[in-house]
Amino acid sequence: MSLVLFAGAEVILPDRILPKAYVLCQRGRIRSISRRHPQGLSAGTTTVDCGGLYLSPGFVDIHVHGGNGHDFMDGSAPAVRAACQAHARHGSTTLFPTTTTGNPAQIHAMLKACAEIQSQRSPANGARIAGVHLYGPFFAEDKVGCHPRSGRRSPNASEYEAYFQTGIVRIATCAAELPGAAAFYRAARKRRCLITCGHSNASWPEMAAAHANGMRHVDHFWCAMSNVSSVRARLGVPMRGSMLEFVLGHADMSTEIIADGCHLAPELLDFAYRIKGPDRLCLVTDSNRAMDLPAGRYRFGPKRSGSWFHSDGRVGWAEDGALASSVQGMDHMVRHMAANSSASLPEVIRMASLTPARLGGIARDCGSIEIGKRADLLLLTPELHIHQVHLAGRPLPVGH
Repeated sequence: MSLVLFAGAEVILPDRILPKAYVLCQRGRIRSISRRHPQGLSAGTTTVDCGGLYLSPGFVDIHVHGGNGHDFMDGSAPAVRAACQAHARHGSTTLFPTTTTGNPAQIHAMLKACAEIQSQRSPANGARIAGVHLYGPFFAEDKVGCHPRSGRRSPNASEYEAYFQTGIVRIATCAAELPGAAAFYRAARKRRCLITCGHSNASWPEMAAAHANGMRHVDHFWCAMSNVSSVRARLGVPMRGSMLEFVLGHADMSTEIIADGCHLAPELLDFAYRIKGPDRLCLVTDSNRAMDLPAGRYRFGPKRSGSWFHSDGRVGWAEDGALASSVQGMDHMVRHMAANSSASLPEVIRMASLTPARLGGIARDCGSIEIGKRADLLLLTPELHIHQVHLAGRPLPVGH
């Protein structure tokens, strides 16, 4: 199937909607975008009738732990494949599988399994793996959250250099106040990773030092991050700025939000959008293995040793009553953000596609409907539900 024509779609471009348009794809890439029907097509062209539907770029998730019963930290190729398939059904066509805390053997197993599935490029495998987000284990002791506490530690060069040498790590997180954080950031910068601070109780001066070493992003805004009060409890007086103020005070800092309706109220979603804008704010799922499964008790992180949490079908809850990650896919985040913020639909889609693609260093290949980019495309209903998913111009196989 070399030529595929998406006909009569409401095409969601990065800055506007192009009505009743035609998008022609060839060999898995976007060849043309027009208000007119392309001429001279071969008889073998496959036409997809998009009347009444939006055509959106596939979503890109830079912070995702698992789904459909599997966590990427399970460390097996079948688990990675099943999680990628689950997220593809929710419109995420590109993922950065995300580590939790864990021992080095568990993290290496995760990296190896992700590399194996990454090399087996097929729509049957679901969402494409663009790289791994090395998230745990370098968290602050008082900001571990729902992650297995026993797997938390400060960065050690011999450990993280071994992870970087695999070549699959593209996003790298470390709490800014930890001993060894500066060297970690410098090493990640050499690898051209997106450098982030997360699960941290860092003060403004510690964030400024991290910024000087290449840190430009913080994970899930307002979640497991410092504020003025938490820094005051840690460092005493005078009261100091925190991650929150540092991100809001620096135009080059980006961040992410979990728009599942449980982590953040509408006023926080809209505040983040209005202050940071759609080019410095992205939607993430932060979803765990309970996505697509009924309410119940599950492991966060490795299947045999991860911490226990409870899913109520709407969100995860840690045993101490704290929030424990999301159980929703990116399509849910898009619908909720569109309904509960002042962002336009093209801006909401941009926060779920082009912005994370750019942050992850892959925007030349995906993240928007532009000529030459990969034809990872979604057909969305007027209510923004998934109608059909196309990976490199090919429809997601039935049953995946």
